[in-house]
Amino acid sequence: MNQPPQAAPAEGVVSLSRARDDKLWAVIASIGRKTRVAEIYPSRAAADADRNWREQQVRAYSAFLRSSSMPVPNYVVSPIRRADLPRSWRPLPALGFLRGQFI
Repeated sequence: MNQPPQAAPAEGVVSLSRARDDKLWAVIASIGRKTRVAEIYPSRAAADADRNWREQQVRAYSAFLRSSSMPVPNYVVSPIRRADLPRSWRPLPALGFLRGQFI
């Protein structure tokens, strides 16, 4: 009747796959009717900091933008789902355009 001791059962089930939080914060650039996602962040604070930096860059280059007749982008922070991003999405430069075109 000697039986080997049995191991104690595990205290809880550990899930190895974590569901990623689908909610991100996006800095959205808009010029007229065109809007583009400029950058994405996991936290609202990081998105606000990026928006403030982008607005500071626009203020610093305001004379250049006026002289080249480029419209000034407006920036807002908004929640976005990862699934709402286009597959070919890339971050925008600070002023919102490259080679004279709003991206």
